[in-house]
Amino acid sequence: MLQPPLSSLQVAAVPAQRVPARDRDQDAPWHTEAVCRRDEAGLFFAPSKEPTAARLSREEAAKRVCARCPVMVECREHALLQPEPYGVWGGLTAAERRVVLARRRRREVELKKAARAAANRMAG
Repeated sequence: MLQPPLSSLQVAAVPAQRVPARDRDQDAPWHTEAVCRRDEAGLFFAPSKEPTAARLSREEAAKRVCARCPVMVECREHALLQPEPYGVWGGLTAAERRVVLARRRRREVELKKAARAAANRMAG
């Protein structure tokens, strides 16, 4: 089955006006302000058996939508904390989120080692 040209799905990367978290309605969930709520969900999740070139093009188009979203950081943190196994969230693909999580885990281990070493120096 032929895929439609992805150029029709591409969105101009126009920076959005970012509203500081403290100025947002604190009762509204972050996702109510997500730009992707107004875009086609298919842009953010891969269809089955999607060819690599089509996937890369679709992911880049999704990332351009994320780049102009006022809640991109909140979305990214949600996807990292859940962790969301599929799709583009907060401007990151699932593979990119796995890398971020691995780096965070390594950093936590390094910080714990440094804290133990500092405590040992102070005790000894």
